[in-house]
Amino acid sequence: MKSAEVSELISAIVSPLITMPDELTIETVDDTRFTTYNLSLNRKDIGRVIGKQGRVAQAIRTLIYGIRLDNGKRIRLNIVDK
Repeated sequence: MKSAEVSELISAIVSPLITMPDELTIETVDDTRFTTYNLSLNRKDIGRVIGKQGRVAQAIRTLIYGIRLDNGKRIRLNIVDK
């Protein structure tokens, strides 16, 4: 799977959960071993994506971490506020 496709998948999963989907941005950072996706949200939507005790965020990470990228790198997902 390509990096752009993973970004689209993350957006498709997160957009229905938040109240301000127009403020959702996904930045991709590559290093030698990982491709990191930095998910930037409005501060009010952080709790919706993280969920109680981090369960929603963990479920999203479980889905995303199972993907094999074409370049052989592993995936990381960070949730940051603007």
